[in-house]
Amino acid sequence: MARGSKASYTSKQRRQAHHIEESAKKSGKSGKRAEQIAYATVNKQDGGGKKSGSGRGKARKTSSSRKGRRATGRKRGGRKG
Repeated sequence: MARGSKASYTSKQRRQAHHIEESAKKSGKSGKRAEQIAYATVNKQDGGGKKSGSGRGKARKTSSSRKGRRATGRKRGGRKG
């Protein structure tokens, strides 16, 4: 598979990338740059294209979009009084 091939992405990942790409185009990015931003964002969230096979998923993900959700509701460490 050649570099830059989108064959290993699931339909959901392609759909997400398409929405992100459209948003980037609306904000004034070129078509090529918008596609780069879209797939970089999908890679950041999912760790790249999904590959089939047992045991490949379920790794702990700590993408930036999930970190904020994990930290909510916790007390902040710091100095008291």
